[in-house]
Amino acid sequence: MANESGRRIYEELGVRPVINATGWRLTLLGGSILSPQVQQAMQEANRYYVDMKELLDKTGQIIAELLGTEAAYVTPGCCAALALGAAACMAGSDPEKMERLPDVRGMKHEVIIQRGLRSKYDRCVTVPGAKLVEVGDESGARPEQIEAAMGERTAAIHYLAPSRGDGVVPLEEVIRIGKRHHIPIIVDAAAQVYPVEDMKKYTAMGADLVCYGAKYFGAPNSTGILCGRRELVEAAALHGFIGFESSPYRTLGRPMKLDRQEIIAVVVALREWMAMDHQARFEGYERRVRAFQKELEGIPHIEVTLQGSPVTGLRIALDEQALGKTAAQIAEALREGDPSIWLHAQADTITVSVSTLMDGDELIIAEGVKRLLSG
Repeated sequence: MANESGRRIYEELGVRPVINATGWRLTLLGGSILSPQVQQAMQEANRYYVDMKELLDKTGQIIAELLGTEAAYVTPGCCAALALGAAACMAGSDPEKMERLPDVRGMKHEVIIQRGLRSKYDRCVTVPGAKLVEVGDESGARPEQIEAAMGERTAAIHYLAPSRGDGVVPLEEVIRIGKRHHIPIIVDAAAQVYPVEDMKKYTAMGADLVCYGAKYFGAPNSTGILCGRRELVEAAALHGFIGFESSPYRTLGRPMKLDRQEIIAVVVALREWMAMDHQARFEGYERRVRAFQKELEGIPHIEVTLQGSPVTGLRIALDEQALGKTAAQIAEALREGDPSIWLHAQADTITVSVSTLMDGDELIIAEGVKRLLSG
């Protein structure tokens, strides 16, 4: 019944519901699956209004304690955490500078980034007017290049976690460089929420600010966390929407607004995530994968292998010539169905992730794949 009502609410709007078998492609497909506890907490929070500054302050204290850091602040996504963190590094809590952003004349505004750690998401730190200064080349970057890029306009060093290995100066060394020159390190750890210890390690290593996407641990798509040094987190809050509303300062973070229900949801989801039996979670994924695999038994011209350790999905390699159709064609046909099924196709292989499925979705996908393979 719940599945049918879930379909109807979208169909009444003329929108096809989607089964997400791509894994963590959450932003594009609407975020995480909220647990019953998170949904209930949001519903109960709807009963009363609240002083939002007090709510953000108190929830920040709770989150900071859970993550073992000095301070924390709930943001509308990881991008906002990066933007507000950069603003804090550039203007601090100086009212005159805060009100001028993104006009950065006369203030520190350069953020150093290694070429090997570039991504489209690093543009988030430029929202308050920061300029990214790239160091290194195709062969990598060296510590001395980071230091050579530093100057009177350097506001921070950006680091995308986890490190991608060869050619990248490791975070430990970047933190040492930053400490030596009194330049803060901003870590984009958006999806680094498991093992759960990863949510504590970056600030423990000495990173000044760490940014997480809360959707990755079961909070709404629209939420994130900024945590780290108290001085910088408190400055970031001044730059945010609540600083705009609760102070006389016209800060640039006014568009980065949150509902009280979302803030509550972050705390409830984080508590659940930190206390969760993750072994049982992965065992549930494997059961779904095995059920999917069983449905495909006996279909010719395919090879099915389990994916991940622990198992979180499976790969279906196709003999496209014998089948008379390609992996891309099958993926497109599934996407055009109702419900629309999104999975990943590359070369002659289809990849199905079960970590973002509801119970029973794996059988719906298996039925669609079987139909197309036998068609």
